[in-house]
Amino acid sequence: MLLDGKDQARAEAARPQRSPCALGRTRSGGIAHPIAWRLHTWMNVGVCCAAAERSEERATRPKLHVMGVYRDGVKGSPNMANASLTPCIPYNEGKGARPRVGLTIALISSSQILAILYDGGKAAQEEPRLLGTVENQLGIREYLESHGHEFIVSSSKEGPESHFQQHLKDAEVLITTPFHPGYLTRDLIQKAPHLKLCITAGVGSDHIDLNAAVDHKIQVLEVSGSNVVSVAEHVVMSILLLVRNFVPAHEMIERGDWQVSQIARHAFDLENKVVGTIGAGRIGYRVLQRLVPFDCKELLYYDYAPLPAAAAKAINVRRVEDLKEFVSQCDVVTVNCPLHEGTRGLVNAELLQHFKKGAWLVNTARGAICDKDAVAAALTSGQLSGYAGDVWNVQPAPRDHVWRTMKNPLGGGNGMVPHYSGTTLDAQARYANGVRSILKNYFEGTPQDPVNVIVGESGYATKALTLVKDKLRGWPGRAHLDMIRVTLTRPFVTVSFIISLTQPSPSNA
Repeated sequence: MLLDGKDQARAEAARPQRSPCALGRTRSGGIAHPIAWRLHTWMNVGVCCAAAERSEERATRPKLHVMGVYRDGVKGSPNMANASLTPCIPYNEGKGARPRVGLTIALISSSQILAILYDGGKAAQEEPRLLGTVENQLGIREYLESHGHEFIVSSSKEGPESHFQQHLKDAEVLITTPFHPGYLTRDLIQKAPHLKLCITAGVGSDHIDLNAAVDHKIQVLEVSGSNVVSVAEHVVMSILLLVRNFVPAHEMIERGDWQVSQIARHAFDLENKVVGTIGAGRIGYRVLQRLVPFDCKELLYYDYAPLPAAAAKAINVRRVEDLKEFVSQCDVVTVNCPLHEGTRGLVNAELLQHFKKGAWLVNTARGAICDKDAVAAALTSGQLSGYAGDVWNVQPAPRDHVWRTMKNPLGGGNGMVPHYSGTTLDAQARYANGVRSILKNYFEGTPQDPVNVIVGESGYATKALTLVKDKLRGWPGRAHLDMIRVTLTRPFVTVSFIISLTQPSPSNA
């Protein structure tokens, strides 16, 4: 293969605006010295080459002679060649001949990354910080394409003709989001022979068949902790909306009415109420922390794993081990546990009968944890005074979903919104950066942050509790709270522990 002046001109004219060859690029996408060309794509591999500096005189411009082609991959990173070019060695064919440059071409491997995100429309066009949208693409397109990868982004996810199912068969990496989930079933996994990595842009990977991912050696990671503050704040807001009867009050103002008594008859203070959380992990514990200043009568939690004594004492929370006994004591119940085989339909008609008459229920975990029809019936009858949340058993929720319009006997009690608690602009920045970090680690063969791993290369991520106990054994310090996530070996079950680790003061030594 020999490139003379005409070949060089044709190659440069054919070069796309965004070349995956990082060598010699300028900010505008032009070519700097040494000159770089994207010649062609062969066998799904981008071919890049570099030539020596141009000579000022066209007649003496060196030709580019390809001495060979090779792939120099990095162990554990089959997706990036990361190869270096061999030295250029000028030589002459004869007296008076123009100089030619010997060069070996490095091949940059290309992977297909498929992202299923939600449509942002005009809002995403006007607000670039809406990173979780189709329009703004997690802010990673330039990064991926600069490394030669193909990046496909769509919101189309339902049915065999959707972009999700059409492109999944060729994808190596799938990026999904809890806010507009692409449901990855075992059947779809079997039709995706190249799929190696699933990334949840956010927290919660229950839209993926994790058992099937294990069977097919597909890694599943999420951006752990990216949403915990956002969701905890949303829970507290939802509790106040229900207890203070805010939504009917606002609707009254919109209608042009003014009947204070109609609102005040069902408005209460949060002070002196018993509030409990089902699940006291990273979000549930933060909810309890934020409720402390409200001077609730008591804070309770239900979880099969008790909090460390120091963590429970810090917020004066009491554990109730029986779920029915737990809900019977609460004025407000908030659901903050993951969706798995043991929690699907956990809040059903039978359990709702054990709630205090007129209690409020908030669910920002997963819609399927609560039985849709049972909740609607309890609210309509007045067994529940209110139900609020942003998660639905199917997302997007159908227009006729009963949770959209259900009311209590006084015409209020509905605090449902679209699934957005964990996708504030602050949260989007966190999970977009997390997705980029996971991709970078994957392509470079760098170990992933263990807290993000749901399914690893060898199966479910496992960190035995004994490892945490070993860290604590003999540690005399106390008081400082640090969040440590421990993933158990049981499928779908993750438990968040709050461990007390701090250097002892001299007086305690």
